[in-house]
Amino acid sequence: MEAPRGQVWFRAALLVGATYGLIGRLFALPASDVHAWRLAAWIVSGAVYVAHIGFEHFSLRSSPRLTALHVAVAVAIGALALVVAGMLHDLSTASTIRPGWLAALVVLPAVTAVPAFLGGLVIGATLRRFTEQR
Repeated sequence: MEAPRGQVWFRAALLVGATYGLIGRLFALPASDVHAWRLAAWIVSGAVYVAHIGFEHFSLRSSPRLTALHVAVAVAIGALALVVAGMLHDLSTASTIRPGWLAALVVLPAVTAVPAFLGGLVIGATLRRFTEQR
């Protein structure tokens, strides 16, 4: 029995968001060649982003607008995971959570989701245009 369409995209967004969070944390661990590891994290995250758009377009047959929304949700989940991880790390070295972390809980997911939405919209519309011409 298949899961309802709404559950499929949300499960995918959760999985992709968790993947972004893991990439952010794991690629930050090496202390040497920090620039190379950051670049690698951007490349791997970009590949995950494109794969997610491809999944939405080809497997779920989502419209460009829904594709953009779903990838933006995944990016926001990943950003939220990184903020929470940073808060927990900071809390392990301090006795209280600094107010900046509370602002970051809202600001970072929003700031990352907006460009992810716009990029997803452009890529989704381009995919739609080229795949409909066939």
